[in-house]
Amino acid sequence: LVTRWPWQVVDHYENPRNVGSLDRNAKNVGTGLVGAPACGDVMKLQVEVDENGKIVDARFKTFGCGSAIASSSLATEWVKGKTVDEALKIKNTDIAKELCLPPVKLHCSMLAEDAIKAALADYKLKQDPNKEESEKKA
Repeated sequence: LVTRWPWQVVDHYENPRNVGSLDRNAKNVGTGLVGAPACGDVMKLQVEVDENGKIVDARFKTFGCGSAIASSSLATEWVKGKTVDEALKIKNTDIAKELCLPPVKLHCSMLAEDAIKAALADYKLKQDPNKEESEKKA
C-alpha cells in the first residue's frame, strides 16, 4: 500500500520541474496555452516529440497558485517518455490524487489535463496541417 502525502504539492511548488520554454515554431514541438478565468490561472505547457512519436521533453510556465504550478510540474514529469497516445490518457483525477489536491483546487489539475491535450493537438496539427483544412471543407 502506497500512501500519498500532501507534501508532494509543496515539493512541486517549491522545486518545480521543467520550467521554461521550447521553440514553439519547431515542427516537433506542441504548445498548449490554457487558462481558468474563474481563478486567473494561466498555464503554458509544451512537448517535444521525437520521430517515433515519443515525448522526449516537456516544459511549462504557469501563472497561478501553488496547486496550479505543482500540477503543471507533475504533468511535465508524467508526459516525458510516453507516446502521444499514452500522454492523452493522463487524467486530471490522477494528477489531483497524486498531489492530494483538496476539492477547491481540482480546477488546477483540470487545467493541467487541458494543457496536455492542447499541446498534443498543436503538435498533431503541425504534423498534418492540411488535415484541418480538409475537415473544415467537409
